[in-house]
Amino acid sequence: MPVDLNGYWKMISSDNFEEYLKALDVNVAIRKIATLLKPDKDIAHDGDHIVIKTLSTFKNYNMDFHVGKEFEEDLSGVDDRKCMTTINWDGDKLVCVQKGEIEGRGWTHWVTGDELHLELRAGGVVCHQIFKKS
Repeated sequence: MPVDLNGYWKMISSDNFEEYLKALDVNVAIRKIATLLKPDKDIAHDGDHIVIKTLSTFKNYNMDFHVGKEFEEDLSGVDDRKCMTTINWDGDKLVCVQKGEIEGRGWTHWVTGDELHLELRAGGVVCHQIFKKS
């Protein structure tokens, strides 16, 4: 059985986020604002249906998907691109692959104790964020 991601998670650390945004070709002004933010994650997980809300004072981003079903993801709130996205369980890790203009783009979520980990990948760059359940 996959891990339960349900809950409200507050960011406690973020490593290499600006380099990740550079790999996505996000403009410098947005990068500077984004690196100052500490977004929260609000996750509703019910079987294969998952909704991940990324909430900040600057911009919110919602992902609503079914595990194992490819969908077109509109990333206009992130880097103004669209990609074909598939999210699957790999053991107790939720792994996302985003096919589009950026090679190796995707992310992985997993839980250790009361911490939610997020690894963001794009163009060979890796960012690691940690959230604490509140």
